[in-house]
Order: sequence, then C-alpha cells, then structure tokens
Amino acid sequence: MREVPPALATHLAKQATTTARCWRLTRGDGVVMGFTDHDAALSFAGTRFEAASGLIAGEAEAMLGLGAGTQEIEGALSSAAIEEADILAGRYDGAKVEIFIVNWQAPDEHLLLDVAEIGEVKRGGPAFSAELRGIASRLDRLRGRLYRRRCDAVLGDARCGVDLDAAGCSLDVVFVRMSGGAIVVAGATFGSPSPFVGGHLRWTSGAAAGLSAEILGLHPGSGGEARIETIGAARFAPEAGDRLRLHVGCDKSFATCRERFGNGLNFQGFPHLPGSDATMGVAKRDGLHDGGPVVP
Repeated sequence: MREVPPALATHLAKQATTTARCWRLTRGDGVVMGFTDHDAALSFAGTRFEAASGLIAGEAEAMLGLGAGTQEIEGALSSAAIEEADILAGRYDGAKVEIFIVNWQAPDEHLLLDVAEIGEVKRGGPAFSAELRGIASRLDRLRGRLYRRRCDAVLGDARCGVDLDAAGCSLDVVFVRMSGGAIVVAGATFGSPSPFVGGHLRWTSGAAAGLSAEILGLHPGSGGEARIETIGAARFAPEAGDRLRLHVGCDKSFATCRERFGNGLNFQGFPHLPGSDATMGVAKRDGLHDGGPVVP
C-alpha cells in the first residue's frame, strides 16, 4: 500500500488544494528531464521540473490485480525540451517515467504515484503523444530459455561472452554521405561476403553518438568506400566526418560460434538436439543410425 507523507495527507484533506503533476523522464543514455503542468518550475527529489515546456497528462487507465494499465502524456515539440530529431532517433524508446503529485506551495510535500516506461510515440504537426506502460506490462514479456539448435543469447552479452570491441570483431570507419537511404563510409577494407552483415553499427561521434542500427547489407565500392544498408532508413542527419563502429554479426549457428568467434565451448544453443525430421522419421536401410551427433 502506498504511504502518503503526513504533511501531504493533511494538505489533500483540505477543501482547496494546491497540487500539480510532475514527470521525471530518464532516457536510456542517462539524460534526466523534469516537467510539470504547473505554471512555474518546481524543484524536489534532486530534479528541476520545468513548467509549460514538455508534458501534460492525457488519458489514464487502471487495472485491478496484475493487469497492465496504461496512461498517455502529450506535449509540444520544442528545442528547449523534447526535439523531434531525438524522438525519430529513438532516444526516448523505453525511457523511464516517474509520475509525482506535489504541493506546489511546498514542493517537499510530494508523492511518487507511478513508474512507467514510454511505449508507442505518435507525432502530429508540432505536437506528440506518448503511451506510458506500467511496470506490470513486463509480465507479458517472454521469460526463460528456448531449447533449440541455434543460440538464444544476444551476441556480446554476459551469456554469450564475446567481446565485440576486440580486434576482429569491430571496425572503426568514417561517415562520408547518405546515398539512397544507405550509409556510405570510408577508412577500411571489406571482404565479400562481409562478416559485418547481420551485425550492427554504433555512432561514436557527432549528433548521433550513442545510436545504433542493424546492418542489412554491406557493399564495397571504389575509392575505399563502402555502402551500408541498415534496417530502416536513418532517422537523423549525420555530418561528413562523423565516426561509427561496426560490429560483426552472428547467425546463431554452432559453426559460426566456433569458427568466427572461437566460442564453441560457451555456445548457448543445443546443436545436437534432434529436429522434428529426426524424431518423426523411421529407420531406413540406406540411412545412418549410429547414434552420432546431428551436428558435427
């Protein structure tokens, strides 16, 4: 049960109150922003909540039990608060939002009402609206492991153990220009087929620093340039000279794990697990049934 601070409880019991809503938004890159629907800025809990510059409350839905309720917030796109370029670049995807009620005459009298994360964001003209998903929505996510031949770990995570910044697993290049939605880079020599196909790139400088994208295709060109196709068009405008780092890809097979990364002993799949063709098959005279592994 939520415990209301005594001072705030006394204030809420009055016939007339002076309360406002505040939102503290924490992006995945660590940037913290505060907003309030009050007409003046408020400061408490180590954050300054700016007035009339970011968010206002919208529709809210609550569910009994463990049902995942949703809320909605609306705001104006502004260079002083939330910019369209940052929304398009995905900087607010999955951001944490803390919702407070506060006595604006005495900001130390405040209460944390809810914690949510940003879901779908819709834009229309100079404004936007964002869905806030309660933490109960995490119960809908898949948990546990998948028993299959291919690896179910994410390349480079703790279970995988591969260091993506090690030599041979990453490559630093320089952005040259955009070409038909693809990224043209220079500064490296690529083979064909390239091990970076199926991997990802991460911008390390410029306005897009910290953003990443999956590599769909890589085509070496003339003059030491290469054309990189990503999943989805670039959602920002990089400048010539910006730097990015390419990371190799993995098709989750045992052979790739063993030969490309030397990580076969830590493979997080089950390469010798018989498939439906083996379990439903019948013994044949011309078949091999010596009990050997399905995958060598």
